[in-house]
Formats: sequence, structure tokens, C-alpha cells
Amino acid sequence: MKDFANLFTTVDQTTKTSLKTKALAEFFQTASDDDKLWTIALFSGRRPKRAVTTTQLREWAAELGGIPLWLLEESYPIVGDLAETIALILPPPNRHSDLPLTHWITELKSLATLDIDQRKTRIVDAWDQLDPTERFLFNKLITGGFRIGVSQKLMTRALAQATGQIEASLAHRLMGGWTPETTSYHDLIEAEDAEADDSRPYPFYLAYQLEDGPEALGDPADWQAEWKWDGIRGQVILRGGTHHVWSRGEELMTDRFPEFARLTDFLPDGLVLDGEIVAWEGTQPHPFNTLQARIGRKTVPKKLLQDAPVILLAYDLLEEDGQDLRDQPLEQRRARMEALLRDLPDDAPIRAAPRLSFDTWAALAEIRATARDHRAEGLMLKRKDSPYLSGRKKGDWWKWKLDPLTVDAVMIYAQQGHGRRANLFTDFTFAVWDGNDLVPFTKAYSGLTDDEFRKITAWVRKNTQQRFGPVRQVTPHHVFEIAFEGIHASPRHKSGIALRFPRMSRWRQDKPLQEANTLDDLKDLLETYG
Repeated sequence: MKDFANLFTTVDQTTKTSLKTKALAEFFQTASDDDKLWTIALFSGRRPKRAVTTTQLREWAAELGGIPLWLLEESYPIVGDLAETIALILPPPNRHSDLPLTHWITELKSLATLDIDQRKTRIVDAWDQLDPTERFLFNKLITGGFRIGVSQKLMTRALAQATGQIEASLAHRLMGGWTPETTSYHDLIEAEDAEADDSRPYPFYLAYQLEDGPEALGDPADWQAEWKWDGIRGQVILRGGTHHVWSRGEELMTDRFPEFARLTDFLPDGLVLDGEIVAWEGTQPHPFNTLQARIGRKTVPKKLLQDAPVILLAYDLLEEDGQDLRDQPLEQRRARMEALLRDLPDDAPIRAAPRLSFDTWAALAEIRATARDHRAEGLMLKRKDSPYLSGRKKGDWWKWKLDPLTVDAVMIYAQQGHGRRANLFTDFTFAVWDGNDLVPFTKAYSGLTDDEFRKITAWVRKNTQQRFGPVRQVTPHHVFEIAFEGIHASPRHKSGIALRFPRMSRWRQDKPLQEANTLDDLKDLLETYG
């Protein structure tokens, strides 16, 4: 655990990618195979299941630290992290251990079979032999909230340095549904047959946002344009006589989209297709909130299958006949994909995402302006000769999104943030006018600078009307411009409306309270764009 804690400290105390990579590479060269495997798992979001509630941890830590529970609760929002709060209030350990990371994870996994008193005994015993940093990490593992400032791309680069393997090959090995319980470090990283997992997707190629117009990209003839659909980015894999569906977040979603099982009837084995999963309505997608009803479900009832049928709008072919095509130019991959999909029946749950015809950037800008009419977020621009790379690379793939929709709203509630912003009010509830009343309709917590958060925090502390736990009701005074990507009806909200990706785009200190938007304004937007 000490080696892992030292790695965490080194990575946490620097913002330099080169130093993080060096520390990780050295760890992967010296740690045991089991610790390396669990480190890879933790840094790629594969955490052990939580076996103890945070309420229990709070009570045990307060008892051991000799403080009242209310003092721990008051300290938590100031520290900003429960695992760190507990580590800080515990008394010094009475002994020290050199047990490895894998031992402590195995210990946590074993808690699930114990009764509550036995769990408490085991956790208190662990706290009594771990130093503050080790305790913090142990607490993070207990709560299931382990996160660290290391991207999977950076971890993969460090593994490549430590093992001498090609980074792209390692990135592919780390994809899929593996866990430390189902594989070993050797099988995952070193074995020759690591590619044998039929369900394994390829690392997704991600686009950069195009901030200005596309004129700087050169000749329009070198580029392909598509709609940027508002769905779920996914890969559909047909291997071994069956199918698998992966989201961009490396979540296996096969059971949530049973429609795709029919693809094995229409398409040959050995295919991997990249595209957008959308709920489909005749000739265009349903709004995203229709698809959202299916995202969180492990099984999909028959009515939902009927109300929100999905298709794959495919825009790339990554594998055919078991052959990796990612090094081929996009234009060739696209041509092969279109040939595969050309003669499918109309009811097949897949179709090629249309390519948009344009001769000039000005003509493409006119097409982009109609994106919302097609229930799209904007455009994707891809260089025709580009390979399919791994991760976010600048140069060949760009997303040219529409400007967001905006409304001016009044801040009525505020709540403190977490982490480095634990001492600031950063989470706000906003309202619009409904006659003479302010009706809450959305929350937002991003978009302001640190200086603006400090200023609004000072104002909140002086203008609190009531407190509801961590939430403060404030005097209606400040108007903020709220930007968002979509709007839809929502019976769960008092306003009847919900926004997609709301954030604060401007603090309208120039605008009086009475000039904020109204609920009728939101309903007009809903009618136009919902």
C-alpha cells in the first residue's frame, strides 16, 4: 500500500504530464503483477463494490476520533471530501504494516460476507495500521469514489514505456469488460492471445470542438461532413456468432438494446461498426430524452421498446472479416461500410449516417444552421484520408456544434461545492418568472471563473434568507445567462421543463431582476426545439 500511496502522492502533487507518466512507468516496472493489475483497474474506473455505507463510516470514524458526529458533518463540506475528512479526524495509528494494495482490496471485498459488527472491526483494524495517505486511499476504495488525475490515455502511455509495447495495442487490450477477478496481469498485458476476447471494442476516436469557422481547415474537398447526432456514441460488434454493444464510456450495453440482436441476421460475422445509437422516429431521431428513458435500464419492457425503438446510425467501419481497418483512410472505410449496408431491409435497426454534400465552407455553414431541424447538435467534420486513431487527437476530426440556446434566469438557491471549491458556493438553482412568482427550473454549477465564484460566495453569505441543510435560499437579485443544448417536457419538475447540459455562460450584472425570462419563454422554446 505504501508504494501505491507514494505513486498517488507523486501524481497528485504535479500537473506535469511527463512527471505523472514517469511515476506510473516506474511503478509498473517494480510493483507486483497483482498490484499492477489493480492499479490499471482503478485508474480505468474498475473499482471494488461498496460494502459499507458512508453513514456507517461517519459514525465509526467520529467514535474512533472522539468527536461528536455533528462536528464531522460540519467538517465534511469544509474539507470537501469524506474520505479525507475521515482520514484527518482519526487518531494516529498504533502500528504500521507493509501489506500491498491487493491485500487491502481483497480485505474490502471480503466485507460483503460479514455482519455489520465484523465489518466495523475489520475497518477499524485497518485504520489502526495505515498512515494518513494510506487511510485516505483506503477510505476512497471503501466508498467506491476512487478517482485520480490520471487519464486512461496517460496510464496507457506509461504502460507502453514500462513494457516496451505499442501504445495503440495496449489501449485496445484495456478495452472491454475485464476485471481483476476475470483476468491476470499476464493475460491482460503480456499474453499473445489477449486479442481473443470477442466482445472487446476498439478505443474510440474523439473529435475536438471547432471554436471558429472551418475556413482554416483548407480545401473543403478534403473533408467529409455529417450531422452530429444527439444520441449515445457506441460500437456494435459482431463476432463469434453473437453481438455486443459498447458505449464510449466503456460500458457494455448489449442488454439495453435488444434490437441489435437482429443484426446477426443481416450482416456477416467479424464486423465492428462505430456510430450513434438513437431512438428513431420515421426519418429522424426522437429527442434525446426519449432515448434517455432506456439508458439507465438493465432490461427494457415491451412498451418502452415500442415507444423508443433504436437504430445505429453507422458512420465508420473499424473491422471487417476480423481485419482491423483503422489504418485505412476514412474514405475507404466509409465506402466498405456503405457497401455492407446498402441492401439491408428497411426494418433493419441500422443505416449509414448520411454524408452531407457541400462545395464551399459558406454552403456548409448554411447546412449547419438547420441542424436543430434534423434534431442534431451541429456537424462533424472528418478529413477523408484520416485513419481511425485512439482518443482525442487534434487535426483530422472536428465537431462544429451549434451555439447553445440561452435564457436569463434568477438565482434563488446556493450550495457549496466539493474538493478545491469546498469553501465556495458553486451549485445554484435558477428560476424564471411565472406572473409575479419565481418558478425553479434548473440547476447549474459550471461556467464561472474562480474570481466570480468568490464574489458570488461573499454575496450569498450576506444574503441568505433560510437554510435547508447544506442549501441556502438567497434573496432574488442576481440574473445569470444559462446556456443549454436541449429542452424537453418533464413532469418531475415543478416548471414542467428540463434542460440538457445547463451551465452558466454569463453573470448578467447589467440586467435587472424583472427582465429575466418567463416560463412562457421556456414553453415557446420547448415548442420550437423540444
